Amino acid sequence: MSAVVEDVPQDEDARSGQDWRGVAAEDVEEITHATGVLLQARSRRLLGELLRPHSRAAVLALVIVVVENLVALAGPLLIAAAIDRGVPAALDGRPAVLAWCVGGYAACGLVATLLRFTFVRLTGRIGQDVLLVLRERIFRQAQRLSVAFHETYTSGKVISRATSDVDSLQDLLEEGLDGLLTSLLSVVGISVVLLYLDLPLALVVLSGFVPLYLLTRWFRRRSARAYRSTRGAIAQIIVQFVETMNGIRAVQAFRREKRNAGIMGALNARFRDANTEAMGVMAAFTSLVRVIGNLSLAIILAWGAFRVAGGQLELGVLAAFTLYVRRFYDPFDQLAMFTNTYASATAALEKISGLLEEEPTVREPEDPAPLGDVRGAVRFDGVGFRYSETTPVVLPPFDLTVPAGQTVALVGATGAGKSTIAKLVARFYDPTSGAVRLDGVDLRSVADAELRRAVVMVTQENFLFDGSVADNIALGRPSATRAEVEAAARAVGADAFIRALPEGYDTDVRKRGGRLSAGQRQMVAFARAFLADPAVLVLDEATSSLDVPTERLVQDALETVLADRTAFIIAHRLSTVLIADRVLVVDGGRVVEDGTPKELIGGRGRFAALHTAWRESLA
Repeated sequence: MSAVVEDVPQDEDARSGQDWRGVAAEDVEEITHATGVLLQARSRRLLGELLRPHSRAAVLALVIVVVENLVALAGPLLIAAAIDRGVPAALDGRPAVLAWCVGGYAACGLVATLLRFTFVRLTGRIGQDVLLVLRERIFRQAQRLSVAFHETYTSGKVISRATSDVDSLQDLLEEGLDGLLTSLLSVVGISVVLLYLDLPLALVVLSGFVPLYLLTRWFRRRSARAYRSTRGAIAQIIVQFVETMNGIRAVQAFRREKRNAGIMGALNARFRDANTEAMGVMAAFTSLVRVIGNLSLAIILAWGAFRVAGGQLELGVLAAFTLYVRRFYDPFDQLAMFTNTYASATAALEKISGLLEEEPTVREPEDPAPLGDVRGAVRFDGVGFRYSETTPVVLPPFDLTVPAGQTVALVGATGAGKSTIAKLVARFYDPTSGAVRLDGVDLRSVADAELRRAVVMVTQENFLFDGSVADNIALGRPSATRAEVEAAARAVGADAFIRALPEGYDTDVRKRGGRLSAGQRQMVAFARAFLADPAVLVLDEATSSLDVPTERLVQDALETVLADRTAFIIAHRLSTVLIADRVLVVDGGRVVEDGTPKELIGGRGRFAALHTAWRESLA
């Protein structure tokens, strides 16, 4: 009877929702192993792509390290020659042989030092160039991916990919590959020299390869699994830290510090345990390698001394042999360090390659259709939408036509589908069925840059970047002059409060616009949208943070902003809705009322009831 898995922790990047409960344990192990093989292949492919442009420099580095190791191998041979040839010759009054051995040993040390310096500088440059390209790819990919991706893949995970995971790769490039090349060349070179010096003793040393091979295979499997856990753990720590700092006001307002500290403590403990397991595996490997090395050396010394006493082996050869044996097993410690570094870097590359291979759900068209002179007519043609296959239908298929230049207000309860309609117009999502058309052109066939010029969305978040007020307004059109920026601010009624700031338009808004009030941030967002001058403007709860005096200013400004352009307004404030040419009452993803504000207020439908309640609240 096969064991059945009751619970299997999921990788924090997995969004497939796979449920392993009820699956036979051996099947889970087989699937996990196959997945691990695919992930490793993907990470090696990414590493190859990153190193390929530097192939010539890499070959040069390989030549340098080969020559360095050949020079280093000459040292013990010169010591053997000095003992067996130089010392007896010096005693006979011929010191030149010993001098040549000593001088050769010093020259080898100097040449090896120069080669080491050149190798480190060259590989350091290659590594930094690779990391530069990788960080740029991660950043570009994160910006390219659709809104749907970022709603499930938190910013903390993206930060983890670009920081701690890249740091793991940096360790591999700067130290790991150097250790691997040096160790492999040392082992191969020393094996050849040992066979040349004395075949019987060499066979004793080389017989240790069998347990070393088995031990290395065990270590590689265990360390890879351990470091996957460390990468997952550090990513969750970064996610928790970023979310806590971003929400620090809510954390302090609701006294969540203790709860957050408990969560962070648990994540830290998981990270500590994963690293402890990895270090434990490495400690076991290095200890067993040294046991094998010391046993080999003890056998060499005992048997070699017996053969020297019997005249079958020269003392210098035995001295050189012992030096080479020590050097023979030392690289296995370096190999262990490399395997550790490689396991950590591979786990990191698995995460990074997964991010880089993500495809946007909202894709750029291969053959874009030109919009030309955009008028702003929007049509929903049999549009249906759901956020994923596992979520309920948000919009059942429906049709809607909005003529160019018309301002449409979307009204309805929370969750009715208003914001979804707005996101489809801005093409943050693509419809599950049907098509959203702008001037008769399917939005899916419009180049993203052209669409963003034609359609602009202002949300209630009103994100401002660190920098001046003018810089944030100019985000709508980076090529705008200072006069055009100020004119846009005046058009929406923001000029007065901006000039009252300490440095006027040059005032730094600081992180997330923290120097401005919520209402002021929204006014800057309006100015930004006005400067962009889109054919279609979408306002998603864009007046939610305005106080009454500011709202009155915005009502006047909106008439200017919305003139001669198509607009979709989502607002719970009916004062904003009343400036629309047309009101759509949405319920369950369907339009249940459609008419001018005056027509709907005069009726007995939902909008009339909302208007009556609003008037009573004002009284």
